[in-house]
Formats: sequence, C-alpha cells, structure tokens
Amino acid sequence: MSQHGSEQVIGVVAATASGRTAAAALAAAWPGEVRLFTGEKAGDGLRAAWHACDAVVAFLAVGATVRVLAPLIGHKADDPAVVCVDESLRFAVAVLGGHHGANALADRVGGVLGSLPVVTTATDAAGIPALDSFGADLGCTIENPSMLARVGAALLSGEPVALADQGPWPVPALPGNVTVQDPARDDPARDDPARDDPARDDTAGAGARALIRIDDRTPAHPSDPEATLVLRPKSLVVGVGAARGVASAEVGGLIDAALSDAGLAPASVRCVATVDLKADEGGLLEAAGQRGWEVITFTADALAAIDVPNPSEIVRAEVGTPSVAEAAAILGARTHGARTHGRAAELVVGKRKSAAATVAVARLTPKGRLTLVGLGPGARDLLTPRAEAALRRASIVVGLDQYVDQVRDLLRPGTRTIESGLGQEEERARTAVEEAGRGRAVALIGSGDAGVYAMAAPALDFASADIVVEGVPGITAAVAASGLLGAPLGHDHAYISLSDLHTPWEVIERRVRAAAEGDFTVCFYNPRSRARDWQLPKALSILAEHRPPTTPVGYVRNATRPGESMTLTTLDEIDPAGVDMFTVVIVGSSRSRTVAGRFVTPRGYKWA
Repeated sequence: MSQHGSEQVIGVVAATASGRTAAAALAAAWPGEVRLFTGEKAGDGLRAAWHACDAVVAFLAVGATVRVLAPLIGHKADDPAVVCVDESLRFAVAVLGGHHGANALADRVGGVLGSLPVVTTATDAAGIPALDSFGADLGCTIENPSMLARVGAALLSGEPVALADQGPWPVPALPGNVTVQDPARDDPARDDPARDDPARDDTAGAGARALIRIDDRTPAHPSDPEATLVLRPKSLVVGVGAARGVASAEVGGLIDAALSDAGLAPASVRCVATVDLKADEGGLLEAAGQRGWEVITFTADALAAIDVPNPSEIVRAEVGTPSVAEAAAILGARTHGARTHGRAAELVVGKRKSAAATVAVARLTPKGRLTLVGLGPGARDLLTPRAEAALRRASIVVGLDQYVDQVRDLLRPGTRTIESGLGQEEERARTAVEEAGRGRAVALIGSGDAGVYAMAAPALDFASADIVVEGVPGITAAVAASGLLGAPLGHDHAYISLSDLHTPWEVIERRVRAAAEGDFTVCFYNPRSRARDWQLPKALSILAEHRPPTTPVGYVRNATRPGESMTLTTLDEIDPAGVDMFTVVIVGSSRSRTVAGRFVTPRGYKWA
C-alpha cells in the first residue's frame, strides 16, 4: 500500500447507512482509488472486494469479516490488506496484512474519518521495523521467509541479533540488541575487498542467536546461526553480448552458470544490459523475461567509453565498441537506478563466452540516503504522515536539539541522534551529508519546510551525486500564520528574511523595495531580535511609501505552538516592540483588506 497515493484499488464494503456514508467519504477523499461495494449483501460484497481489489476497508465487525474471508485466505504477501471499521467509526482495525498495507491503510482511514488506528503487530507496537518489509523500499527480497518468525521473535525478545550488511544499504534503525557487523560502514570510501570473495570468512553471526544478512552472495557462512534471515538486494547487473539469432537456452544457461560459479544470487539481479543493436534480439529478451529481469540498452559509443579488462577489437569492428558484456554490466550498474540506489560499479564476473553469447556481471555500490524533513510549524497534528514515515526510515536523525526533542517519541528504538544548538546549521548540514556518504539512512530535520529558510539549502550545498537526497515538505510558519490570520497570502506574495547574519542589509533593503514597488504582500521571517531591532521598522517604512496607512498587517507569535498569539493591526499602527524571532509578520498589498476581523488579499477574480 502506497503511503502517498497509490494506483492500487481499495475495495470499500458497507452494509448500513452509517457505513455507506463513511464509505462515500473515503471515496471522496481518495479519488480514483476506491471501488464501492455497498449495493449488495455484506458477505457477497466482501468476497467480491477480496477478489477484485488490492486492499479492503470493511465497515463490518471483525468477527463477521474474518468468518467470511477465512476460506479465502492464502499468503499475507499475496492477499489483500484488510481493515475493519466499527459502526460508530471509533476504530480502524488492521485485521489482515498488517505489514503489507493494512497498518498504513488503518492510519489513512483514521486521517479521513477520525477513527483511532488499531495495530496489533508486535513490531509496530514495539516501534521495530517489520522484518517482512525490512529493506523493501531498497528493492530487497527475502530468500527464506520461513525464518521471519524465528528472527523476529529474537529481535522482539531482546536476544542477541546481528546484522551483516554487505552494502552497506541505508536500512532503518534496529534496537539495541542488534549488533551491526559491517567493517565497511565506518569507512567513507567503503572499500571492502572481502565483498568480492564468495568464500568470505566474516563472522557476522558469531555469538548471535539470530542473524539478518543483506547479501548478494549465495554460500552461507559456517558461523551463521541457524536462525538466519537472508535478504537479497538488487545489486547486480548482468551484461550480455550475443550473436544474431542466439537461442534463449544458450543465453540463459551462460548467465546461470556465471552467477552460480561466482556464488551470486539470481534474486539480486537488477537487470540485464546490452548494446542497443540487440534491443530486439529474441533469444536474449526471452532468457531475461523467463527470469523476470528487465533488459536495458546503451549505445555503442557509450559502451566504448567504459574501461574493461577484456576488450576485443573483433567486437569493436562488428558493433562499434570493444566490449558489450563487460561494458554494459558496468555502465548498467552505474546508471540503472542510479538516482535511488547505485553510486559506483565494480566488475565481479569478467567476460565469459559460449558459442554465440558473452556474459559479465557487475555490482553496484549502494548510495546512502539523506532525507530533508520539514516538521511543520510545531503542532503535532501539522506534522505530515510522510514526515513521520521518513523519521521511521532513518537510522540517524540530525537536527537542532529542540527539534529532535519535539519528535523523539516518533523515532524507532536504536535510532542515533546527532543534536546541536542554534548557530550550528552548517555543522549539522555537513554532518548529515557525511553520514549519508557512509551508506546510512539519515534524516536532517528542521521546522516548517526544510526548503524555506531551513536546512535543505546548506545540505544540498555539501551533497554530491554519491548520495540520494529526498525532500519531505512541511507546513511553513508563513502558511500556519496565514491560516490563523485569514487569507493574507491569497494573491502574489514574497518571503523576505530580515536577518543580516548571512545577507547584507543593503541586499535585504533592495529586495524590500522591489516587493514594495511590485505591490506584493510581504511575509517577514526573522523580523526582530534584541540585537537587531531597527530592521523591521525600516522595512515597514519602505512599504509605507507604496501603500495606504490602513493596509492590514498581521503577526503571529509561536504559530500552532504553546503560547500562540495573534495580532491584526495596520501599517500605521503596528508596534514593532511586540515582535520577536518567534514571530512571522505579514504586510498586505494595496488591495489587502480586513473582512469580519480576517486579513484577506483578494485573488482579483471578476465574478459574473
């Protein structure tokens, strides 16, 4: 189930008038996602929704729902997620498929109907990542699902558990009873020759009751405990060259042998790569399709630019590049999924030949992930679900100490926090980027929106293409203040910070004059401090040169936080002494006005 909107279909089943009303509310809230089953008997509707939809919301009792669905239940990874909502809409209960969408769906239902999500899966109750979806956002698949219960029980009971992370991959935090066995994780270059050795002699599982191994290599290590859960990352790209008319059995057999001999897991293959001249080669396409792998292609010129250990002038003469298999494998590992996963590539299986095909295998080096999270203006109910999810995905959270305190209860057990005080923004940004560069899942947090006078800009100044950077938007202080005052930002507006710590006052004044001459509504951030008390009066006087003295001015202190206060006045009556660094000041345009005690800037529509 997608957290942020989905192409999946949610079947909504209701048997009573109250249920049908609530079902209609879900359909209105999630346009295009909901299919209603409200015009038939509840049991029939429930069975129809089960067969036709990816998830089900049933406005029925849990017992009745389970009795109807019991004969249909197969495997949780394949069955629809099911949420039950009681007649009074008090509770949204995740009944089936908690880690496969039901828990998230219960949250979404609660967001629309005000129902309390009821989640009974043990890992969610303990704040621990669910192992059956651990690493799923990175493309990892579980090789031995039978170990889920045993390893999960050890994790929950506090027994010694080890994590052997080959990448390392940016996985979520794990609780204190988990030891990370990863010598490369503390090396920014992450240069670990042992990664290439199928007969590795690491002792990740030594002394642990259970082990989580994220690895694309197949031989089990003798020290691994019996309770070992193996996750296969999508880290391998198979490069293929082929003669025209090659048989799929020859291509597939060569690939299978290359992977097997090198001790590499087929489940870790991300795709097959080749030269674009072979984009329609039937045998190659069939072999890849039989194994569920995508085929990607590159031009001969692109492949010719890749250094390979086994170039061939014969191949160059035929297709325009001295290498197809090796070059395509390396280039595919560098580029395919590069924005989300890979930052570099290494050849782990050199060119192997059959009569009409060549094969090579490359491994991508995974990128760490830096998520820039806006926490909103302060009120917990204005922190977005996406921001909460980003905090749960992080193994490290970096932020101002007071902001970390604000969300500490949302962090998973084992999450490492790096906190610092005011004035250390550059240090926080640099630290977050460095930690992501080591392969970790990092969240850099700030108030409001991370991209508005916050941490996104300094972090991106330090970032490189070696990490994945994601942004999670937040509700800004300006938007929160605007909502309290009325609609002052209803037409064109400008944000201007009056702090001259990083911007010379001459530049700030020029921007204020431009906004005044352009008749923008102006929102002032950082308007006034003890040591900087003249800038706001000066800015107001500049605006007063271009708009009436009765122009509305509103300012909000601690918007949505304890101690919130709001003042609505005019340009000629505002007292700057009532403003401080916790305040947002909004000055209207010449068209702004006060309507029934509300600050409004009209859109300028002409109504017929």
